[in-house]
Amino acid sequence: MPTTGLSIPFRSRLLDNGLRVIVHVDRHCPVAAVNVWYHVGSKDDPPGRSGLAHLFEHLMFKGSAHHDASYFEPLQQAGGVLNGSTNADRTNYWEVVPSNALELALWMESDRMGFLLPALTGARFAAERDVVLNERRQRYENRPYGLAPIAMAAALYPAGHPYCRATIGSPEDLCGATLDDARAFFSRFYHPANASLAIAGDVEADEAFDLADAHFGEIPRGDAPPVVPLAPPAASPSRLLLEDRVELPRLYLGWLSPAAYAAGDAELDLLAAALAGGKSSLLHRSLVYERRLATDVLAAQVSRERGGAFQVAATAAPGVPLDTLERAIDDELHRVKAAGLTEDELARALAGAESAFISRLQAVGGFGGKSDQLNHYSVMLGDPGFFERDLDRYRHACRSAIRRVAAAVLDPAHRVTLSVVPAGARPLAARDSQPAAVSRCASIAPGCPSPAARGPSPSLAPSSGAWTTACGCGRSSGAACRS
Repeated sequence: MPTTGLSIPFRSRLLDNGLRVIVHVDRHCPVAAVNVWYHVGSKDDPPGRSGLAHLFEHLMFKGSAHHDASYFEPLQQAGGVLNGSTNADRTNYWEVVPSNALELALWMESDRMGFLLPALTGARFAAERDVVLNERRQRYENRPYGLAPIAMAAALYPAGHPYCRATIGSPEDLCGATLDDARAFFSRFYHPANASLAIAGDVEADEAFDLADAHFGEIPRGDAPPVVPLAPPAASPSRLLLEDRVELPRLYLGWLSPAAYAAGDAELDLLAAALAGGKSSLLHRSLVYERRLATDVLAAQVSRERGGAFQVAATAAPGVPLDTLERAIDDELHRVKAAGLTEDELARALAGAESAFISRLQAVGGFGGKSDQLNHYSVMLGDPGFFERDLDRYRHACRSAIRRVAAAVLDPAHRVTLSVVPAGARPLAARDSQPAAVSRCASIAPGCPSPAARGPSPSLAPSSGAWTTACGCGRSSGAACRS
């Protein structure tokens, strides 16, 4: 297979306890990135306990046996930045620190991997659960159109499917979770054999491997987590309605689609870009600029490990019923399914994909940086070096393949249609829409029921403070984090 000329050089080792360690050397800046991925996300939440994976994203910042305090202060004082995120398939944590603080970052990551449970008290669990409930209110319930993704997921996937529940969790499940539930969940998923560690930046590769072995090698391997069973996907169309505190109606269309890296996934990514990737895109030009039916339009192939979803969303212009907007979107989709994209439309979409790949090579750490990309391929595909082959998926996509995939996936008989309208404005919804049921925090009662010794962390002098922290996922303030 021809190569693209873009890659992330790396070395990789597997520790005796199953932890994959990946090292990439980049001398451009005197910083080191530490990135840990756990192969656990909301798809792995036990039935009736949605939100546990995301809750642990918060708990992992609150302290461990040998550093029973916030994880932010020591790393910030050393001049670093740090953050974490959760999605349906994985949880990740990262630090970017001055190179001389590499061992500090590794020590802290290893302590919460191997020694979190001794510091996990009932009071800490209850406090962070309240933080997550407040985050749900801020990011979903009190944000315009915020409940739409939750309603769409529940409609696209049947009850029991790992993707039918929101990563943030439902209020009822969060309030029903116990400390024992949390301890069992951590023991099942947060161990070396279910994780991948990437170190990138101004480091010596052999020294980085030695440090990783010294700090993580003592942690027990852990058993392989169970494979989440898949319920049959929804096959019948549904038309739903949400009334919300919004000024303008918005229409959401969704279809089940191929999983990440499966056949058709890259083609649908390119199709989404051609449909709504910028002002020259098909839907934006037609709906927003020419016909003035919408104020904005979005499209995305939501690629996940066990299955994807292709979605289109558009906010109606003042006075435009969602029925009119739906017909206009259907007209454009029908044209694409019948005739495919033009050469120019495909070229613009491919240029955007290539630009996104190149941008991932610009930073060693953080969300989407080289260490994050290596871990992504390591966890999702078992191959940290998949970067070039991933880009080749897009470069090898052709117009006929995109047309075939669009025709197969974007079938009105298998579509979820969701109308979000201002409270009391049901006539603006698309035809035949029925109210969607979505849990809200207000619907529950206020509040919820309530190893070997290790040496001290490496001592490092504070830096000049030129670095700033990105997000407060682990803080009790309830600041929103990436999920």
